[in-house]
Amino acid sequence: MSRWNCCTAFAVMMSVASAISVCAQQIPETAPRAIPISPTAAGPNDVARFLAGMPVPDNSPLAPLTRQPAWQQHASFFEEQFSKLTLRQLQKLHAWQQTDLPESLQPFPVVFYMFSGPDFLYADQLFPRAAVYVLCGKESMGPPPDPSRIANLAGALGNLENAMKSSLSTTYFITKDMKVDLHEQNLNGVLPILYAFIARADKSITNVTFGSLTSGGAFQEGARGGIPGVRFKYTDNQSGDSQAMYYFTTDISDGGIKATPGFLKFCQRLGAGASLLKSSSYLMFENGFATIRNFVLDHSQLIVQDDSGIPLTYFDPGKWSLRFFGVYLGPIELFKQHFQPRLQELFAQSNPPPVDFGFGYRWNYKEANLMVAQRK
Repeated sequence: MSRWNCCTAFAVMMSVASAISVCAQQIPETAPRAIPISPTAAGPNDVARFLAGMPVPDNSPLAPLTRQPAWQQHASFFEEQFSKLTLRQLQKLHAWQQTDLPESLQPFPVVFYMFSGPDFLYADQLFPRAAVYVLCGKESMGPPPDPSRIANLAGALGNLENAMKSSLSTTYFITKDMKVDLHEQNLNGVLPILYAFIARADKSITNVTFGSLTSGGAFQEGARGGIPGVRFKYTDNQSGDSQAMYYFTTDISDGGIKATPGFLKFCQRLGAGASLLKSSSYLMFENGFATIRNFVLDHSQLIVQDDSGIPLTYFDPGKWSLRFFGVYLGPIELFKQHFQPRLQELFAQSNPPPVDFGFGYRWNYKEANLMVAQRK
């Protein structure tokens, strides 16, 4: 049985030109607000299911809203599109994983997904049994979603669909689609996306906590200032396991880490685990991202990435064993300066097995590449 809830969504395929026009991160215009949910409001799991187009309990405060045509159209759209996503992408990823990456199905204390934005989908799919996931990006969280306060439900749900369409039709987000308007309940920013993905991944949210990181790396609940973040606690409905996921709005360039060191200190407290790198704009090819590149190498037992992650040259053959999958055609045009001749040679020499699902900027499976690095 698929780990992904087959009652799921997908959107119209987008052209590569529009999909790559924005890099992996974008500076937030304003910090998110830590707004407490009133006692009469719907619980976080009901909110997540509502946003994901999934049924809520009959006694939920949101139940009346599910009878509105706007929500019913939204639910129908997500049902169809997530089902297509499962058939086109996720079932094939799972089959590959069972054969070629079974170690990713083992428990991990932590999974780091740098430059992720709100892409909980692939963190959960590739590492389903992690205790903690840490996601980050420059994308703002936006206000906590409260469907009962939405004046234009059709417009707000349409915003959510538009924000998610690139990740569902390719395999990554277009940052401008998540542009935040903090003055209206328009379901912008990363929070509604995270809620929807968690629900569609067949999880039950038990708690959502907003807060910020101190300079020493402590997550302070309800605090403002510092590095804003959110913690989701949830239960996997298939296994019954309790898991947690953090998202932080932060700059992880060398300069950003020096100015606000709390995020990396928070990550260091979690120890070593696994890492995922996908569609990361080749940022770790640049001198200005050496700190985060070294952190991933020092705190990972297993790294799954496409060619936009850590350059081949930084993997010490004495410390890492590498496996390749798919084909290496070089970066897409926008990042052509980061072509790796040695990586091309290794793909040619090893004749790696193909993949039949898209990954990263190469969302056409016939062009996709993966590299698995395992610490020796």
